[in-house]
Amino acid sequence: MSDMITADLVDLDLSADTKEAAARALAERMVALGRVTDLEGFLADVAAREAQMPTGLDGGIGIPHCRSEHVTEPTLAFGRSAAGVDFGAADGPADLIFLIAAPAGADDAHLTILSSLARQLMNAEFTAALRSAGDAAAAAALIRGEEPAAPTEDAPGDTGDTGDTADTGAVSAAASAETAPGSTGQDSGGPARPFRIVAVTSCPTGIAHTYMAAESLENAGREEGVEVVVETQGSAGFTRLDPAVIAAADGVILAHDVAVREKDRFAGKPTVDTGVKAAINRPGELIGEVRDKAARGEATAAAADGPAGSGGATPVERGGESGEGYGAKLRKWLMSGVSYMVPFVAAGGLLIALGFAIGGYEINKAPSVMDHFVWTQADSWAALLFQIGGVAFAFLVPVLAGYIAYGMADRPGLVPGFVGGSIALTINAGFLGGLAAGLISGAVVLAIQRVPIPKALRGIMPVVVIPLVSAAVVGFLMFVVIGKPIASAQEGMTDWLNGLSGANAVLLGALLGLMMCFDLGGPVNKVAYTFATAGIAVASPSDSAMKIMAAVMAAGMVPPLAMALATTVRGRLFNAAERENGKAAWVLGASFISEGAIPFAAADPLRVIPSSMVGGAVTGALSMAFGATLRAPHGGIFVVPLIGNPLLYLVAIAAGVCVTAALVIVLKGLRKPVTGTSAQGPGGGADPSAPTPGAKQPVAA
Repeated sequence: MSDMITADLVDLDLSADTKEAAARALAERMVALGRVTDLEGFLADVAAREAQMPTGLDGGIGIPHCRSEHVTEPTLAFGRSAAGVDFGAADGPADLIFLIAAPAGADDAHLTILSSLARQLMNAEFTAALRSAGDAAAAAALIRGEEPAAPTEDAPGDTGDTGDTADTGAVSAAASAETAPGSTGQDSGGPARPFRIVAVTSCPTGIAHTYMAAESLENAGREEGVEVVVETQGSAGFTRLDPAVIAAADGVILAHDVAVREKDRFAGKPTVDTGVKAAINRPGELIGEVRDKAARGEATAAAADGPAGSGGATPVERGGESGEGYGAKLRKWLMSGVSYMVPFVAAGGLLIALGFAIGGYEINKAPSVMDHFVWTQADSWAALLFQIGGVAFAFLVPVLAGYIAYGMADRPGLVPGFVGGSIALTINAGFLGGLAAGLISGAVVLAIQRVPIPKALRGIMPVVVIPLVSAAVVGFLMFVVIGKPIASAQEGMTDWLNGLSGANAVLLGALLGLMMCFDLGGPVNKVAYTFATAGIAVASPSDSAMKIMAAVMAAGMVPPLAMALATTVRGRLFNAAERENGKAAWVLGASFISEGAIPFAAADPLRVIPSSMVGGAVTGALSMAFGATLRAPHGGIFVVPLIGNPLLYLVAIAAGVCVTAALVIVLKGLRKPVTGTSAQGPGGGADPSAPTPGAKQPVAA
């Protein structure tokens, strides 16, 4: 670690009073040594990582960290604060602050060394030595492992091998992770073997929390006489636990804030599924929870399939933070269904649009191609495309409902979800019915999984009992109880859309344009897009529905095209990386891929996002005012021949692009432009309080 931290990267009198100021003070030392090329861009990446999950830990430790394109080599800076800085830890401010900077393409060896530091932070002697270090050189040497954390004779006798870890330095800590579980106690040689736990730890960046959680669990296991073997799924990759070790385990702890890879390996075990910080802050409680579940016989076959009534995370929850509220979970459940539905929308909608383009608008009255198909007739091919697209569209509502239920209850939710979605189509409840069916299906499955089941019946639960009972309950509710009211609501909404005209239609177009440009492919964008595609997901969509679809697609093309135009017109306001992104944004915007503007929005959100929303609102309103229509749910300029009033439609897009580009240029021009090929941090002339335009989208996951 000698090349990662030196005395110049240590500040034993850190005076910052906020986490942002602390990160800036330490990052400036990295910039001075040439370890970071763009101060503001790097700090934007640190802030993005911090927004995912606070990096404060109990015990007065803060570890802001990220992987960033602006880092030239793996670097560690250390600051000691007398007053303390709040990094979100439950027990108060941090006085020991480690800023970890890893390049986007950092090699495994460096990441392993950084992870070993994270393990050392679980050693009380190591942190005590840092608090008493008299000068920067001594603190840097201690972190590098060149000095022992404390004299050997002072090490507590009940800490297992942690004393050796402190003496041999940070590098040996990584190796101790593999040997520690095997030396957990003398009980393994006695008549009664100790309780055995296998665990997985992972965090979004995979640098710090992943390995600190592993060390914390192993230490707690040693104290309680429990064998704990941990698989760390970090940035340096992961070594799979031996299947024999998993098979012999009595319980499982999954401490993660990103998806656990190959989770099915742990099926059939008592499982505690929680966030990574819980393993750092309260490992003993997690071990106790696993032992209690094992004692109650909660080793269910559904452990690999979802919650199973035991608190496990569902597929969409695994990608989020622990402790999220029901509002955030509901949004993720709905987005799960939408994300699986969108490919069916794109495929079916484009096939139908092509059918209309080739065969005209009467092609929907063509007989089945099973009864009549002539290879040499264009109308037959048009009918074929139209009918294939219609079949694809028929899956939209069942897929939406099925994968909403999947997001809530994992695979057991698929059967009732698809059944409920199909019933929604049958009773003309449409997309509202699909949403309701998905949520009801997930709730029914979760309720069934919480019912105590005799051990002899657990094997047939996921295959027979859950699908049978949940499908019957959901079918009853959809057919008899809530189906008719939802169908009436769907009909009322359709009539309202068909009645929109004049100023009301223009206002709706402006609103949809704002939503499409608010988060560039995020949940708000998807809500607007789903609203539009729901209207055309029928064989004969209304004129109002096609106008809405046209307005939504036009507005979604504005942000990337505007960023491409801005980088072309006033390139000096952008660095070399953004100018390259601008070239790609031409193609992405023309293809209706709003995400092409994300690198610009991530680097400078206060200028780019409001400008994009204004341009999107202009385009959406003009598209509705011009009466442009669209039958295809995707395609950008490549489906212009399928658009009603195509010339005015292009005028609407051009107007929004010009408005957004002009606003971005004006707002960026209010500060000094970035010169050269890349932003130069504090010396680059940029406003130090605002993100540098050169900052790319954060690499940290």
